[in-house]
Amino acid sequence: MAFTHPGFLVGLLGIAIPIIIHLFELRRPQRVLFSNVEFIKQVQLVTARQRKLKHLLILVCRVLLVSCLVLVFAQPYIPAPEQSAILNSSVQVVVDASPSMQQQGGNDQALLEQAVLQAAELPLAFPPAARFWLWPGNKEPLSAVAYREAVEQVQVNGQAEPVGTLLRQAQAQRGGQPGPLFVFSDFQKSNFSTSSFAALDSAQRVFLVPLTAKYQANVFVDSVWVDDAFIRQGADVTLHIRLKNGGQEPAATCGVKLLLGSQQAAAFQATVPAGQTTVTQVRIRLQGAEAQLAQLQLDDYPVDFDNTYYFTLQPAAQIRVVELSETAALDRLYANEPLFAYQHFTSRQVNYQDINSANLLVIRELASLSAGLQDNLRRAVQQGATLVIVPPVATNERGAYTQFFRALGVGPMQWQPALQQAPVLQQVAAPSTQNTFFKDVFAGINVRAGMPKAAPVLRWSRSGTDVLRMRDGDNYLSGFPSGAGSVYVFAAPFSEQYSDFARHPLFVPVMYRLGMLSYQQEHQPAYRLTQSSIRLRLPKSTSRRSTETVYQLVQDSIRVIPGQQEQGGSLRLDLPAALRLPGFYRLERGGKVVATLAFNVDKRESDLRSYTATELRQMLGNKYPNVQVYEASAGQTIAGRYKATQVGTPLWRYFVWGALACLLLEGILLRWPRRQAVPAALAA
Repeated sequence: MAFTHPGFLVGLLGIAIPIIIHLFELRRPQRVLFSNVEFIKQVQLVTARQRKLKHLLILVCRVLLVSCLVLVFAQPYIPAPEQSAILNSSVQVVVDASPSMQQQGGNDQALLEQAVLQAAELPLAFPPAARFWLWPGNKEPLSAVAYREAVEQVQVNGQAEPVGTLLRQAQAQRGGQPGPLFVFSDFQKSNFSTSSFAALDSAQRVFLVPLTAKYQANVFVDSVWVDDAFIRQGADVTLHIRLKNGGQEPAATCGVKLLLGSQQAAAFQATVPAGQTTVTQVRIRLQGAEAQLAQLQLDDYPVDFDNTYYFTLQPAAQIRVVELSETAALDRLYANEPLFAYQHFTSRQVNYQDINSANLLVIRELASLSAGLQDNLRRAVQQGATLVIVPPVATNERGAYTQFFRALGVGPMQWQPALQQAPVLQQVAAPSTQNTFFKDVFAGINVRAGMPKAAPVLRWSRSGTDVLRMRDGDNYLSGFPSGAGSVYVFAAPFSEQYSDFARHPLFVPVMYRLGMLSYQQEHQPAYRLTQSSIRLRLPKSTSRRSTETVYQLVQDSIRVIPGQQEQGGSLRLDLPAALRLPGFYRLERGGKVVATLAFNVDKRESDLRSYTATELRQMLGNKYPNVQVYEASAGQTIAGRYKATQVGTPLWRYFVWGALACLLLEGILLRWPRRQAVPAALAA
């Protein structure tokens, strides 16, 4: 037997107090007169013996009472065979607050509630001087009372980090301090592995507490997409919806409703086997130029934390096209199509503001490239614009173009020597139908009927995207990434002497496709709460005018200011911890709504496959002897099991009962009847 507080054993000296009182207790004898002295002596003899026995029993009770009280404060216990407890230890506790912890366990209680109840009992297994670190939440040591209050306030958080990340954070915060680490989680297979233990100190005892949920189905929206990112206003759009069952049971009939704003746009039922996906197509039409707030609502219970998927559908605005050339040759191509807003400038009349706001910039055989024009074009490309360069016929500006290519990070480019005679046209090779650039382009064009011809004046060996090639293998049209935008280069001018591409049926779909690719959405249809940051393209009208004005995310009464950085027409937002719940959030600046963003729970949380206690032990094997797996059972709490296996069996409760028993026995002895029975001879 050992003692938690052996210093209290000094209190055993208090046993001398009742002994001294007993030894020095003096009572005056009372004289009783009777007629027969012999009978009186006999009665006195019997009474004295009883009184002596009674006093001895009372003394024993008082001595035992003092001893029991002293032992209660000393807290004796029987040491455990695996004893590793440290009296004044620091205890680290990780409580998984991810959305998957909302699923129900075997007792129809949410896993998070079970984790909170078990974690709140841990202070009972440690001395009062122990300090507790709670993850996530408090990064400062807490007393037992403050720790219980903090645990009871743990709520589901859509931004909750994976358990492996929390383990690494707890290890970094530990700072070499002794003490065990408890982890309460469902240990999902989608975000937990043995690599999480790589950063743990082998000297620290780690106790994994897996919380097991019921086997059930869980259908959720894996993703949604449309065939073309350019959504036309008032036109039918095919919306693809991929549903997945992340549970262990099949979902026979799952009802799905699609809402656009407050109106129901579609409804259907889906059957999704366990662990598999199904894709459904829905045709919708967007009215108006404003972004549509869309929701997919699933009728899937009892797991309902991911039953609503939020996303936005933004009808595309007009694509702004600017042609820089001596003559307007593309006006009939772009000006007659409502999708495009076309403008033309010459080298002598350039509006730099329109250049900076354009989506597609086409330099068609421009004979002069001034330094100011190059800087504005490069800035527009860096901010996300698409630049198409058609080289000039004249050779006197090749040096300026070479410098411009170098500034854009395109190339290296090689100019062909100037010809003294008419160039020889070569045929362009037929494009590959597998090239994503030509998706849906060949619907009405027969490429076998003939390809355009060209006489290249530029050659290059490396590019980001090969669109068209010559029959001899050289590139004719290639794309290069540059900053946030792209640069497409033609190898030959459009002049009839060097190419007939402008008269070929392939010309219109290729130029339209370049225009379509230049369009970039201002933001994604949906984001995940677990993303650390997001990047948005800002409309030109929202350019910052005052450094004092900041962007805010607003949802009902929630108003938070995220970390933000605006640069080059884009805005980076660091998602704050206050964004815990999925839904729509308005991005406001100066009281004006800039955009509406949709946030959803990470789809990895919807995959309910989790490791059991047996699987965790198999994963650990003999490689991590400092890590143990505790199973939460109805008969014993985690704190009780820890005390039994790591601290020992406490005995102080038994001494409390012993002290109460001594008090009760002493009371009985004190009430012992003083009047003795009269002997029979005396009565006669």
